[in-house]
Amino acid sequence: MLTREQIDEVYDKIVSKESAEAGNPRVKEITNRLLKDLFYAMVDLNITSEEMWHAADFLREVGETNQWGLVFAGTGIEHFIDVMEDQADKEAGIEGVTARTIEGPLYVAGAPETQSYAELENDPEENRDLERFYMEGQIKDVHGNPVEGALLEVWHCNGNGMYSYFDTSQSEFNLRRAIKVGADGKYKFKTIVPPGYACPPGSPTERLMSMLGRHGARPAHIHFFVTHPDYRKLTTQINIEGDPLIYDDFAFATREELVPHISRHTAEEAEANGYEKEPYAHATFNFSIIKEVKAPDDGENHRSRASYENA
Repeated sequence: MLTREQIDEVYDKIVSKESAEAGNPRVKEITNRLLKDLFYAMVDLNITSEEMWHAADFLREVGETNQWGLVFAGTGIEHFIDVMEDQADKEAGIEGVTARTIEGPLYVAGAPETQSYAELENDPEENRDLERFYMEGQIKDVHGNPVEGALLEVWHCNGNGMYSYFDTSQSEFNLRRAIKVGADGKYKFKTIVPPGYACPPGSPTERLMSMLGRHGARPAHIHFFVTHPDYRKLTTQINIEGDPLIYDDFAFATREELVPHISRHTAEEAEANGYEKEPYAHATFNFSIIKEVKAPDDGENHRSRASYENA
């Protein structure tokens, strides 16, 4: 087995080829640290040539199938980013903001914008047998004041666990909307209660989860961005109360404060409350955001995201 000194000798030979003046200092710093750690792991774990090339094939397949977002979620990398950002907020003395949690890989930019209220379904008749869901609340600052002009982007899967754009059988922006709130900060939307779903069967992410002795499923949830030019962007989601996987999410996204109570109502109650006469579920949830200038970052990671304009 190679000694640490021998590993370091190989590593130093590679790094010595770098020019101190050329290249990107941050890229060099990160790459070199990861490379050295990998060399140590290869020796400590006796990783073989065959295993390394299988890994290379796997990484290639993940890229070809555009599943890095799922791999980041399933391996806990995206969750760990949230943990690091939570710690930065704690050290900065930031309190009262809505808990962040992972974005996931299925956001699509450019959803239709409405004022204060939105119906997320493009064609409600397609989902007539599914449970209707109303969610409402306010967007406030950390002092409890409404944030006029804040934009709430919301997206979730259909009854088959599929997202529009990625599922071409759905119409554009189905179950995706952007709601701009008024002076009272209030929003409301109508949709369906989404189900949970799992990684595509046979996909590289699903195979990786199986090899790790884990499942690749998520509980029912709804995603949100909350943005305003003067405030830090919030990335979060809520879970649907009562889902059996709510605390066994393969993506580690569940947070206790992001599980609002959901009440169920009869068709008669719906009619009395001014809704269409059908049974429905209801949740109230308020979002709290903070001025960007008081936060360690602006909440945006500038990752590549899908857009119908680029489809």
